[in-house]
This record gives sequence, structure tokens and C-alpha cells, in this order.
Amino acid sequence: METLKLYLDGILVALQGVPMTVGVSLVAVLIGVILGLFVALMKMSKYKVLNIPAKLYVEIIRGTPMLVQALILAYGLPQLVQSLGGSFKWPYLLIPAMIVCGLNSAAYVAEIIRSGLQAVDKGQMEAARSLGMTHGMAMKLVIIPQAFKIVLPAFGNEFVTLIKETSVLSYVGVREILRRGTLYNAATFNTFQAYIGVAIVYMMLTIPLSKLVGLLEKKMSAGSVKKKRKNAALPPEFSGTMERGEVS
Repeated sequence: METLKLYLDGILVALQGVPMTVGVSLVAVLIGVILGLFVALMKMSKYKVLNIPAKLYVEIIRGTPMLVQALILAYGLPQLVQSLGGSFKWPYLLIPAMIVCGLNSAAYVAEIIRSGLQAVDKGQMEAARSLGMTHGMAMKLVIIPQAFKIVLPAFGNEFVTLIKETSVLSYVGVREILRRGTLYNAATFNTFQAYIGVAIVYMMLTIPLSKLVGLLEKKMSAGSVKKKRKNAALPPEFSGTMERGEVS
């Protein structure tokens, strides 16, 4: 019973970091989707002044570990500013933690959104333009909503991935799940029980979320098949056109 209690204590301590982990992940995904949309559009632009910076951003972020990015932003940036004669210090380490997770997520989300935009049938743009829409209006009202619908399951997977990746924030002092377990281990020396508790809590979060994402993906795939069958039944003169009032 005493051994079981140690494992239970490890789980309960790790659970205290769940609000921080989930909160940071939600903010990061929100930042990632907003910034990622702009990065994706910049990458697809024909103007080099837009697509080159976007490509560099994605390559740099995806080519370096998030732990290194967190250390640079949390500790490296304040030290650099101070060395230049300024006085800068993060009031809360949670701020650079959210920023670095958001910036990191944006690089991956940008690629997800770009693939979604490219997956939308080209006939949708042609149909929108034939209705008198400008390119920008067609993107805003027709293409982007459909792309988001296509990549929605991928956003769910990105959120699940971020929940696990936020563990690196323990190295910059953010008290998320792993940090709670590390502090419990330092106080009690119950190393195995502490980190088993951390692992169980991560699984309690990620496994149900992964199942939900899988169900969403199946539901959307089934809806897509039904829509294709419906379109296939239409007369030839209606092929390649949008349904009336359909923008997503």
C-alpha cells in the first residue's frame, strides 16, 4: 500500500501542472494558426520579398530544437539587451514560454495550411472569379475556409504534439507537468514514481485527445465521400462549379 501511495502521489503532483501545460498549448496553437496562415500565404506568394523571409523563418524554426529556442528567448535575449546597455528582464518566464511555443507551432502550422490551400480544387477559385470576386475576396470567402476544413484534424494533432513538447519549458522554470514531477523528485528522491506519474498524466491528456482527433478525421472523411457521390450525380454542366451559397 505504501508503494502504491508513492505512485499516486507522483500522479497527483504531476496533475498540478496540467492547467499550465494545457493553457500554454492552447495559446501556442492560437498564435500558431494566426501567424501560420500569414506565413503560408507569404510562402505561396510570387513576390520574393515575401516568400524568402517566410521560407527562412520555417527552415530556422524547424531546423532547431524548441529547447534551444526557449533558452535563447528566456535567458539569451535579456542577457543580450543588458550587454548592449539596456535593462530588460522577463517579468514572468511564462511569457517567453508562450511566445516560443507559438512561434514554433506557426512554422509547422504554416506547412499544414499551405498543403490545405493547395488541396482545394482549382475550380473553386475559377468559379469564385467568374462570380465577380477579386482574388483576395475569393481567398477569404472560398479558398481559406475550405482549406481550414481540410486541415482541421491536423490542427488537433498539432495540439496533441504541443502538449508533449511543452515539457521542454521545465528547463526555463515554467511549472508545467514535467517541472512539477522534477520538483517532487528533488524533494522526495522518489525518482521512478515521480516520472512514472508524469508519464501517466501526459497519457491521460494525449490518448483521449488523439482518439477525438481520429473520430473527427473519420467523420470528415465520411462527409467528403458523401459530397463526392452527390457531385458525381450532378449533370455534366454543373461539374467544377460551387453549390449555391457554399463558401466552405
